[in-house]
Amino acid sequence: MQLQAQLQVIDQVSLAQKRVLIRVDFNVPLTSGQQVSDDTRIRAALPTIQHAIRQGAKVILASHLGRPKGKVKPELSLKPAAERLQELLGSAVTLAPDCVGTGVQQHVRQLAAGAVLILENLRFHPEEEANDPTFSQELSALADVYINDAFGSSHRSHASVVGIVQYFEEQAVGFLMRKELHALSSLLSSPEHPFVAILGGAKVSDKIGLIRSLLARADHIIIGGAMAYTLLQAWGIQIGRSLVEQEKVKEAKAILALAANQGVAIHLPQDHVIVTELKTNAPSSTTSGVDIPVDSLGVDIGPQTAHAFRTVIQSARTLLWNGPMGIFEQPPFDQGTRSVAEAVAAVPRCYSVAGGGDTVAALTQAHIADQISHISTGGGATLQFLESGDLPGIAALRAT
Repeated sequence: MQLQAQLQVIDQVSLAQKRVLIRVDFNVPLTSGQQVSDDTRIRAALPTIQHAIRQGAKVILASHLGRPKGKVKPELSLKPAAERLQELLGSAVTLAPDCVGTGVQQHVRQLAAGAVLILENLRFHPEEEANDPTFSQELSALADVYINDAFGSSHRSHASVVGIVQYFEEQAVGFLMRKELHALSSLLSSPEHPFVAILGGAKVSDKIGLIRSLLARADHIIIGGAMAYTLLQAWGIQIGRSLVEQEKVKEAKAILALAANQGVAIHLPQDHVIVTELKTNAPSSTTSGVDIPVDSLGVDIGPQTAHAFRTVIQSARTLLWNGPMGIFEQPPFDQGTRSVAEAVAAVPRCYSVAGGGDTVAALTQAHIADQISHISTGGGATLQFLESGDLPGIAALRAT
């Protein structure tokens, strides 16, 4: 794709003895004991980090973690990520006391070729999210080369993603970024048909832009999760007390009409798992049809819907999945999502892309993640790229 052709990759840059700042996405979940509970994003960055080490670079890693809102919060330190990276690399990793300042500069000066230094949480400084030019310049002064390998953060116009780029003569993307762009671009430029998109999650507002983009490419769009109830209401279906974005019903009607005009099949739930109150161990039942009683709310797709969705999924040659079909984090309302996961993994001769935390969790828990062609490390970044075909972090690299 033309977008990728415009970007230099890390293996095209001379790194030996140079200070190389790699923007990674180590925004990982932590346990209450301050241990990394899911190291997927750290592992995804390893090829880029290991390449820089082998090339004799002085490696400086930069990331955010959580939402400290510009304040130092010890519980959001990158120390657990640094410790996990050290285990994975099998060599020393040093955590800097901050991400800018004289203390950090001293650590950088002491870096030997092949050594790794992680800067402390970028978001401990409000200037990061404000894309402050002075902060960007301070970060850039630490290194000779800039590498963006943080696909999951590249939809943010932050200092370490966008503002910093202009201060480097040498910059490139890492291997993870290249892999993500290749996988997602193929869905936009040359998907093999039938192309089936599966969308779930709570809010249709988060994905209306993506749905509009997919109408130009997909043959089938399957919609589950709470976002389906807004579309069902737009269709005139009784959805009881299920979650609905009333302000989006009119736009949902327009989307459904546009899909019909363009010959794209929209598949919505035909039956539902319902409860009368949303609490742990609440008794549930399954509707006999598409309507939900006035005193109930939907929490998952029903068996009839799961069967119908599987039938559509089995026809796919290209497949995109983002978002759960129900309240996945609260069993037994994860059954619809698990059913979809198993169906996605079982499709023969299909190029499949999955993204989103609950989506990946469903695939992992079902032990079928390795049967998916590409699992994206991005959340909002994946959605934005599929919607627009670009990201601020990528545009900044092309502009230099």
